[in-house]
Amino acid sequence: MRRNLLALVTVGLLTVGGLTACTDDDGKTGGGTGKVAARGGDGTGKVGVILPDTTTSQRWGTDDPKLLKAAFDAADVPVEIENAQGDPANFQRIGDRMIAEGATVLIIANLDPASGTYVLNKARAAGVKTIDYDRLTLNGGADYYVSFDNVKVGQLQGQGLVRCLNATKALRGDRPPRIVYLNGAPTDNNATLFKNGYDSVLQPKYDDGTYLKGPDQSVDKWDNKEGRSIFIEMLNQFNNDVDGVLAANDGLGNAAISVLRERKKNGTVPVTGQDAETQGLQNILAGDQCMTVYKPIRQEADAAAKLAIGLFKGQQTKVRGQVKDPQSGAYVPAVLLEPIPIFKEDVSKVIKDGFVAKKAVCAGRFAALCTQNGIN
Repeated sequence: MRRNLLALVTVGLLTVGGLTACTDDDGKTGGGTGKVAARGGDGTGKVGVILPDTTTSQRWGTDDPKLLKAAFDAADVPVEIENAQGDPANFQRIGDRMIAEGATVLIIANLDPASGTYVLNKARAAGVKTIDYDRLTLNGGADYYVSFDNVKVGQLQGQGLVRCLNATKALRGDRPPRIVYLNGAPTDNNATLFKNGYDSVLQPKYDDGTYLKGPDQSVDKWDNKEGRSIFIEMLNQFNNDVDGVLAANDGLGNAAISVLRERKKNGTVPVTGQDAETQGLQNILAGDQCMTVYKPIRQEADAAAKLAIGLFKGQQTKVRGQVKDPQSGAYVPAVLLEPIPIFKEDVSKVIKDGFVAKKAVCAGRFAALCTQNGIN
C-alpha cells in the first residue's frame, strides 16, 4: 500500500530478524545479578498499546488504533489497544492491568511524563520491553523510541510561515510582520522539539529586525479551547495587529482561525499547523491556513509494530538511530521518520496516499475547492 508519496520517506532504520538478539537483555537473568529477567520473547502473552486521548488530534482516536491493529493482525500477534482519554490516572491503570494480564511488550504514547514514567517503571520491574511511540517519555528509560524527526517538523513549520508571509507582504507594506506563537503542551517533549525547529528558522529574522516577535505561549495539554482563549488575548493585546501565527498543530491552528474569522481577518493572517488532519486540509483549501506538516502515520505505526513483533517473538531487534533524553542524559535507540510539508498544491497527495478520505475533505462547500485544486 506504499504509494509514491511514501517513497519519499526514509524507512530503512529498523531491522528485525531471527538471529542473536541485539537488545540490552544480555545478562539480565535475575539470577543473583539484581536484574529482572525479560518477560516473553517466545511468542506468548500479548502486546499492549496505550494512547493518550481522543481530543488533541484525530490520529489518536482513529488513525493509530486502526493502523497498529492492522499491522499486528497481519503478523498474527495478539494486541490490546486502549486510550487513556486524557486521564493520567487512567493511563496508569491501563498500564498496570496490561502488565498484570501478561503483556510482554508495551507501546505507549505518553499523556504526560509522570504517568508515562510510572508505566515504564512498572514494565521494567516486570521484565516487559517498552517502546515510546511518537513522544519520548522524559527520564522514562524506554527500551526504544519510534517517532518522526520532530525538530525537522518545526523547521518545516517555520519555513512554511516565512513562505506564506512573503505571499502576504503586499497586505502589510514595508512594516515587519508580528508573529505570535501557540506552542504545544509544555510537558510534551515533542512540543519542545517543534519549537526548537521553528525558532531556528525565525529567531534570526527577529534578531535582524525582519520580523517582530509577539507573545510566545504554550498551550497546556494541547487544549484547543485554551488555545483559542490565549489567541483572543494576543489579538486584544495588539489591537488585532498580528500578521502570522505559528500554531504547533492543526487543532491549535483551527482555534486561531476561528477567532480570525470572527474578526474578519481569516485568509490575511498566515497560520501554520501539523498532522494533516481533515479540518486542517480544509482550512488550507479555503485559504485560511498557510500549511500543515504531514507525518505518514502508517510508516510510524508499521515501524513500531515491526519492532514490537520482533521483541514479542524473541527475534533480533536492532535500530540504527538514537536520541538523547535531555533529562536523564541516556541515549535511547530510535527510529526517526521524515515529515513532509503540505501546502494547498499538496493536499491531493495526502488524499491519494490514503491518509484522509476525499469524501471527508471534499464534503459540502469544500467540493468546489477540491475541484479547483485538482482533487478529482
